[in-house]
Amino acid sequence: MEKADLEELRGKVPCSAVLEDAGFALDLKESSRKAMKYRRTAEIIIVIHDGKGWFDPLSDAKGDVFSLVEHLDGIPFAAALYVVAELVGFVPSEPVWTRAARDRAPDLTIVERWRVRRKPWPGSATWRYLHDTRHIPEPVIRKAISANVLREGPKGSMWAGHTDHAGQVTGWEERGPDWRGFATGGAKILFRLGRPDALRLCVTEAAIDAMSLAAIENLRADTLYLSTGGGWAPATAQALHAQACRPGAHLVAATDNNAQGETYAGRLRDLAAEAGRGFERICPLEDDWNAELGRKQESSGKDRKDGCRMPAGRLKGDASPG
Repeated sequence: MEKADLEELRGKVPCSAVLEDAGFALDLKESSRKAMKYRRTAEIIIVIHDGKGWFDPLSDAKGDVFSLVEHLDGIPFAAALYVVAELVGFVPSEPVWTRAARDRAPDLTIVERWRVRRKPWPGSATWRYLHDTRHIPEPVIRKAISANVLREGPKGSMWAGHTDHAGQVTGWEERGPDWRGFATGGAKILFRLGRPDALRLCVTEAAIDAMSLAAIENLRADTLYLSTGGGWAPATAQALHAQACRPGAHLVAATDNNAQGETYAGRLRDLAAEAGRGFERICPLEDDWNAELGRKQESSGKDRKDGCRMPAGRLKGDASPG
């Protein structure tokens, strides 16, 4: 097949069509216009570039629609061409978004956009969202504000900043009553809450969960609470490796209580082993730490009797020495 024919075929079949045909379903709650998350049991594929590209957040796999077929079906490129050709004309379902698309790219840089947003204050829309809706207690909110990792987002949403090793904001997680996403043009590295020199490193999948775990643990002074923002970009892996390689560091996988969380925990376990540092797995009784925080507040500290999952501070699996 000529290169021009390949390009034409690539343009006719979006990655979402391949995924829907293969039994994947769009997770609208976890998706944005620029990054649509598809699930099939424990498998996850993120579709990007207006349907022309994809990546697997739990591995290094990525590419175009042809490599997606190769990845899913385990077939060579030549066979993938026929699979894609058969999907010409297949129209994937159109998601209903809760936020209108931006007409153009923002004029300000990431740093400038972060700088012009106000910090939350008692009674502000973002403060009420964090405190009243997400159950984050005031001391944790104030700690995050003092660390310069919280901003007021539009329409009562929250911006939780990701930073590099120098403390420079590279992007932010966006969470609100009707919206979730990541800063357009920003880079996921790590959300950080706690002392930068702390050696106990609790890694969660969302900034809300990092703050929730910090609340549950009463902001342990020996702990740096981290969030990957649900991603595992090379910059995130590099930042985690740099943290774990410090003498005396102890890596704690505080990821969600589901298949994806276990996959992330496995990667963190491997990272700790590579760095020669201690490792621990802690799990909420609920699906994530924010739900666990809400449950604890509602039950006033009473233990739930119908679960077999482990609360924070308990080991799940092996913990390496150190």
